[in-house]
Amino acid sequence: MASGWGITGNKGRCYDFWTDFSECMSKCREPKDCSLLREDYLECLHHAKEFQRRNRIYKEEQRQIRAAARKAKEEAGGGGESAHH
Repeated sequence: MASGWGITGNKGRCYDFWTDFSECMSKCREPKDCSLLREDYLECLHHAKEFQRRNRIYKEEQRQIRAAARKAKEEAGGGGESAHH
């Protein structure tokens, strides 16, 4: 990665993030000063935050679908039962 060349021979997709982080690390007093640049670089490499967000969205969509199905079932089944009582 540090060479800057990606797998296709062009500049790697995260190289700009790497250079920003590397430059910060060479100039900073403490490594924690570059934590946001490090986070950006790692996100570029691994997409962890993106995957977590997608997973949260998917789980919420599934929860809403189950809730809607449960409500529809209760309205369909519940309405018929209460008419008999």
